[in-house]
Amino acid sequence: MKIDGFFRQLPDIDPEETQEWIDSLEAVVDVRGEARARFLVRALLNHAREMGVQYPPTVSTPYVNTIPAEEQAWFPGDEYLEKRIRRFIRWNAAVMVVKANKAVEGIGGHLSTFASSAAQYEVGFNHFFRGKAEGQPGDHVYIQGHAAPGIYARAFLERRLDEEHLDNFRRELSPKGLSSYPHPRLMPDFWEYPTVSMGLGPIASIYQARFNRYLHNRGLDDTSESRVWCFIGDGECDEPETLGSISLAAREHLDNLIWVVNCNLQRLDGPVRGNGKIIQELESVFRGAGWNVIKVIWGWGWDGLVANDVDGVLLKRMNDTVDGAYQRLKSLPGASIREEFFGPDPRLRRMVEHLTDRQLEKLPRGGHDYKKLYAAYKAATEQTGAPTVILAKTIKGWTLGPDIEGRNATHQIKKMSNEQFRRLRERINLEEDIPAELLEDGRELPYCRFAKDAPEYQYMMDRRKALNGMLPYRTVRARRQIELPDPSIYDEFHAGTGTHEASTTMAFVRLLRSLTRDEDFGERVVPIVPDEARTFGMDGLFRELKIYASAGQKYEPIDAALLLSYKESQDGQILEEGITEAGSMCSFIASGTSYADRGVMTVPFFTFYSMFGFQRVGDLIWQAADARARGFLMGGTAGRTTLAGEGLQHQDGHSLILASTNPAVVSYDPAFAYEIAVIVDHGLHRMCIDQDDVIFYITIYNETYAQPAMPDGVKEGIVNGMYRLAGVPEGVTHQATILFSGPSHSAARWARNELAQRYGVGSELWSVTSYGRLRDDAIAVERWNRLHPDRAPRTPLVTERLSAVDGPVVAVTDYMRAVPDQVSRWIPGPYTALGTDGFGRSDARAELRRFYEVDGPNVVVAVLSQLAGAGGVDPGAVAEAIARYGVDPDAVEPWRVDH
Repeated sequence: MKIDGFFRQLPDIDPEETQEWIDSLEAVVDVRGEARARFLVRALLNHAREMGVQYPPTVSTPYVNTIPAEEQAWFPGDEYLEKRIRRFIRWNAAVMVVKANKAVEGIGGHLSTFASSAAQYEVGFNHFFRGKAEGQPGDHVYIQGHAAPGIYARAFLERRLDEEHLDNFRRELSPKGLSSYPHPRLMPDFWEYPTVSMGLGPIASIYQARFNRYLHNRGLDDTSESRVWCFIGDGECDEPETLGSISLAAREHLDNLIWVVNCNLQRLDGPVRGNGKIIQELESVFRGAGWNVIKVIWGWGWDGLVANDVDGVLLKRMNDTVDGAYQRLKSLPGASIREEFFGPDPRLRRMVEHLTDRQLEKLPRGGHDYKKLYAAYKAATEQTGAPTVILAKTIKGWTLGPDIEGRNATHQIKKMSNEQFRRLRERINLEEDIPAELLEDGRELPYCRFAKDAPEYQYMMDRRKALNGMLPYRTVRARRQIELPDPSIYDEFHAGTGTHEASTTMAFVRLLRSLTRDEDFGERVVPIVPDEARTFGMDGLFRELKIYASAGQKYEPIDAALLLSYKESQDGQILEEGITEAGSMCSFIASGTSYADRGVMTVPFFTFYSMFGFQRVGDLIWQAADARARGFLMGGTAGRTTLAGEGLQHQDGHSLILASTNPAVVSYDPAFAYEIAVIVDHGLHRMCIDQDDVIFYITIYNETYAQPAMPDGVKEGIVNGMYRLAGVPEGVTHQATILFSGPSHSAARWARNELAQRYGVGSELWSVTSYGRLRDDAIAVERWNRLHPDRAPRTPLVTERLSAVDGPVVAVTDYMRAVPDQVSRWIPGPYTALGTDGFGRSDARAELRRFYEVDGPNVVVAVLSQLAGAGGVDPGAVAEAIARYGVDPDAVEPWRVDH
């Protein structure tokens, strides 16, 4: 592959001189070998840069440590005490997982991930991770989910947890249960960042670091002393979310971001790159994206060998050996390592003649060398202008014994015998701390902890005190209070638009502008959009609020003379994220958790194509729920029939169903501008005043119609899920009820008038803003009645509200029938739901609504059919209506058309 083949397009002004350089290089290769030639080429490139002759950096460097031994920073810690602490943590982490699986077969947990990364965390805890004491925001530390047992084990040594906590690992229903992974939703005083859904922690950390800069540049918070640390596994880098946004970190110069990739060369089933080298691959990816890369491959035992490699034979061997071979070599005895790794070349064999077979077995990897890790961390914290990734080579399951260490199955091993613990005790030198009789077969495994007056305990406490308190630690404290907007901003939406037509999307954008203009609340609003602002009519906010750009706007936009010009600014308020719902959702999480992470509450409004929200980034929305994020998800261009001309993948009929699966999400499907205003006002009260960790999902539509004024006394109904818009007209023979939500109000209102004027059927009209809320109320009532048989039974809200009218109930929605069917069993009387089941279609709205059978005529037919079934009207009236309105009774069901 010719990466630099472009040079052939450049003129050679002195071919003779060029040939002399080429001849010299060939002579070096012939006499001194490839290693010497590579060294000279790199020396020339480095010297050229020093002289100001710029040349693109290479994306890969040799398979050695980035920081040479002679340039390592001095390690300031107490080596003996830190080693003792790590050993106690290793022991307790293993004991808690094994005890959990003995108590409950198959409860799970992971031994090997933390065993390989213990030194990485301990160097951070003892020397770098800044805590939150005295109201400081500290650092943001994203801990790899599978390493959770080690973090609990450290908290046990710190006396933040006790033995009962450890004994209830993965037993969260116990009073002192510990969650399986980092879950702030379940342990809100301990964990801060959910990370175990693979790939989501890394992308969230990037946007957290960027959001910190956003807060700083907008003057909302001083984030200059906070870093974001993210610990991930090399196998996790296969997730597209992990590496998909690393260019953003470099582009934004996020030198407040440090990733530590635990390169134990193994994922769940086997090697990450058995036929390649994951560290070299990742280095190329990150360097190519503009990151500062620090490789920590070899531990202290290799320093002398590397220094004496004058011919480059060891370096060549290191470069040529693939990960699958490294993994196997670690399982071999020293004599076999001497033969297989060093044996093929006599010069290599001579290099290790002074080492015993046992010493060859114990040659350490860099990710277990706390001094080399400290040097890497220190260099990372001193890096300016770019994010840093540390690629640390380790052994999965390190210290856990030959049955576990480096094995393909190591990730799935949950149990160890007492004999294996006896070997572990010897391996990590705890013979004096754990009496042998405590490890006899059949005995319950013991935890070990330092006394409060022990030097190890005092050292741990002193280090955390110097670094400003314990981590992980989640707390909610308002470093800057937040005030709600003036209630008068909602008045214009309550008044309606008269004869002027507007969509609910237009109404929301106008409301968003009003919120940002509020003197006390406005600066806390964080508008987020993934390159679709013009689609939603939000481009009018560009000039007023400006788009956030860390470097400001260095060019004059082509539309500078226009009123709706594209305006970027270093203190811009809008996060216009480009074509990335995932990145936008990560900004939502960072903003929605700032009340806890930073003590400075901001309120995100993330507006997106509703089809691409819960469907595309549902996992990130679950992460937001786990992180206890607060904010508004605005599902734009919602519904299956309102987005004319787009078709199958753009027309949403199911986001409200997907939203209902997330316990932290309250979903609404408003029809009118005043409903949106009431819902947003209610949501802000819950988030800012009641301090509820809740996410509101609100659908907004692009269909325009005259927005009515808000009737009196409906606010409570809007919030709770339904209210009566119109009662049964007088002088009718039969009665029915029609439920609508979102844009289906037009079909419902047309049908109500037609039924009354043509068929003598009077219909109550109800706006159902949230079937989800009605269902939640109904199942809560059912539960209460079931558990209180001696008390008067309660009635679900939906049943109570619809009991006043005799006759059938027909619901119409622009979503699947499953949305209104959520409340079907609590509806009094016969019930029919009309919805848009099936794939999306590209056509005009009227044709789409006829196709899905959710237009006004189909509502009329549904009401008459129900009345006929109950004997209220003659069946001939149904047939007459079908003929009158051109409804095709023999058409294929919309959801089966493509089958």
